[in-house]
Amino acid sequence: MHGNVGDWLVIKGAKLDDPYRRGEIVQLVHTDGRPPYYVHWLDTGRTTLVFPGPDSHIEHRSTEPVS
Repeated sequence: MHGNVGDWLVIKGAKLDDPYRRGEIVQLVHTDGRPPYYVHWLDTGRTTLVFPGPDSHIEHRSTEPVS
């Protein structure tokens, strides 16, 4: 898993009806983009240090210009 500042970290719930969490990566610990990441969570507004597990993935920010 490799992320960059501005990418989204998405963590799926452990059970079928659990909600997923989505947060923006705001700071990298390692310059090569590997975890852990500082993530600003949309649901709580808090920023935490996250060690993503196998239930998570990264959605990379779009590099295409928005028109």
